[in-house]
Amino acid sequence: MADGGDGGRWRTDGKFFRSGGRRLWPTCVTYGPFPGGFPADLERDFRRIVAAGFDSIRLFEMPDGRFLDVARSVGLKVFGGLRWGQNADFLGRPGLFSAARVSLTNSLRAVGSHPALVGVYVGNEIPADLVRWMGPARVLAAVEDLIALGREVAPGLLFAYANYPSTEYLEPENADFTAFNIYLESPEAYRAYLRRLHHVAGDRPLVVSEFGLDSRRHGLERQAEVLAWAAEIARAEEAAGFTVYAWSDRWWNAGAEVTDWDFGLVDRQDRAKPALSVISRAAPLMERKGPSFSVIVCTRDGVDRIGDCLRSVSRLRDVEYETIVVDDGSDDGTADLVAGEFPGVILLKLEACGLSAARNAGAAVARGEVLAFTDDDCMVDAEWLARLRRVYQDGRFSAAGGPNLPPGPRCWQEAVVCAAPGAPSHVMLDDEEAEHLPGCNLSVRKEAFEAVGGFDPRFRTAGDDVDFCWRLRDAGHRLGFAPGAFVWHRRRPSLRAFLKQQAGYGRAERLLMEKHPSRFTPRGAAKWEGFVYGGGPVRVAGNSVIYHGPMGCAGYQSITNRMLPLRGLATGFDSALPALALAGLRVFSPFLRGWLRNRWRMQVPLREAGVPEADPWFDEITLPGTRQENLRRFLKEGWRPAGATDPWDASKPGARVLLADEYEADGSRHTLVRLWGTARLPEVPRDEPP
Repeated sequence: MADGGDGGRWRTDGKFFRSGGRRLWPTCVTYGPFPGGFPADLERDFRRIVAAGFDSIRLFEMPDGRFLDVARSVGLKVFGGLRWGQNADFLGRPGLFSAARVSLTNSLRAVGSHPALVGVYVGNEIPADLVRWMGPARVLAAVEDLIALGREVAPGLLFAYANYPSTEYLEPENADFTAFNIYLESPEAYRAYLRRLHHVAGDRPLVVSEFGLDSRRHGLERQAEVLAWAAEIARAEEAAGFTVYAWSDRWWNAGAEVTDWDFGLVDRQDRAKPALSVISRAAPLMERKGPSFSVIVCTRDGVDRIGDCLRSVSRLRDVEYETIVVDDGSDDGTADLVAGEFPGVILLKLEACGLSAARNAGAAVARGEVLAFTDDDCMVDAEWLARLRRVYQDGRFSAAGGPNLPPGPRCWQEAVVCAAPGAPSHVMLDDEEAEHLPGCNLSVRKEAFEAVGGFDPRFRTAGDDVDFCWRLRDAGHRLGFAPGAFVWHRRRPSLRAFLKQQAGYGRAERLLMEKHPSRFTPRGAAKWEGFVYGGGPVRVAGNSVIYHGPMGCAGYQSITNRMLPLRGLATGFDSALPALALAGLRVFSPFLRGWLRNRWRMQVPLREAGVPEADPWFDEITLPGTRQENLRRFLKEGWRPAGATDPWDASKPGARVLLADEYEADGSRHTLVRLWGTARLPEVPRDEPP
């Protein structure tokens, strides 16, 4: 959860950011590098940036103290960028990576505590062919190592890696937020890709770390038009921040000035373009039109939990709602607390009847058009209902929900439980439509609820939401998903309590099997049509299948896992004892649930994706020219392109080849070639330029 009293530091707040007790929507612009370095009069540029509606700037290098002092004087925050040898085989040339570690450490020791510096990007778009060359899992580990080092030296900063669609699978587990550089000229494609990226991001905020358009090729008015809808869609699709690329047409890259494109908001003579005023004209966050809600919280013996839950509900804004608490036979004073401290809440006191019956009782007295269910161990975000409301506006969906996120753990056992399998999870059919929404964050139109008969009272503690969602879908209703409509869901406080919960889930799954036998395999596993959300960012792992495209050339290289990655151990709790306990739970918890539903199965991990198969290499060499030039030579001599999920680029009988461009600091480049087998190299003509 957000960290109060942070002295103006930016912190993650679920799927968004917060500072000083208020939610932020960072609006950023990239700045430099420029021919000849930063201008002498930084303040002039910075004041123009603030006047244009930006609150932060993103650099591709680390700033010095003077730069940060000027930024602070005008109210700008700064994201630094680590500049290092990421465009070369930095794993094959370890000195490059060691230099990156030293550079990051020295920079953060110098400026890491400066109040204007809020975060650091430890890398930016490591080329996809080099990632294939070095191995995706090894590259990911290197990026995570830089983030861990940065956090150790400067724990008050945010850390991320600026990814792009060609390495979608390269998402560091330990980053504070997911950042993607996106260049799409169609609003429909851009909107759809943002929805996908929310699931890639998992629990954490999604930031558009670059978006721009070349005014030289598309024109000044078109540039302004595209940036306007890009910023508006990013906010509407619940991205946590937006970054315009770039401040100026003047750009320095690979040792030379780039003169063949103009992405800037100001031109090479420092004159404003029409796009400069786009951010200051941005539309408001959310409309206030839509259905009314009834928030229904069921509780039993929840006196220690219900107060925090209802205080969070009382802070909901921008929507019409009522609050209903159903006390399911408590004997610990829960009803007295609710009646005494929350007089505006509708309170129902029942004899103990079970969770489903309690939820049905709340629905029966609800006056809202939409019933919104959460649990007494949840705290809802202030924008929860307003973001759920958006899903209902076009009439496609009868139910809607969002993520349930674990708040920061208070002890090592809570940290282990947060990262263990078995947490309530949504299941996604695609980037918009859900197959299942957990009951702690589930809303449904009242007429749809009544049409399917509400919850089944046989499910007294768990399983009710699974059965309800299946029946909704069987009746022709669709379930929508709002990635920003999150609730904080406190996990069990100890390993013992967690295992007791998993045992209850196992018994509930047995009831589900009896009622829905066709939805389970003979071994007792649920047959989900969609992907089960795990909370962690989608990244390369042992069971990953990466779509590279033929010869690794796809612009969008995605990853496929049936079960999305789980959350990792929270920062500060990743020591030996929690890691050992988590490893044990990841084996024992699924077994316990399976045994209690009288069925279980073993999961056999697949080999780790990464460097191509473990056969001995024939050779590794360097060729002059670019990767594309050398690929053409191989294909001309009879090599065949490899398939879309093959970690090699091309093959012949008994031979395979992988190629990658490597860039030097002076801007020169050559091609790395890895050969397996007995085939000969293509001839490189002597008169062909390198």
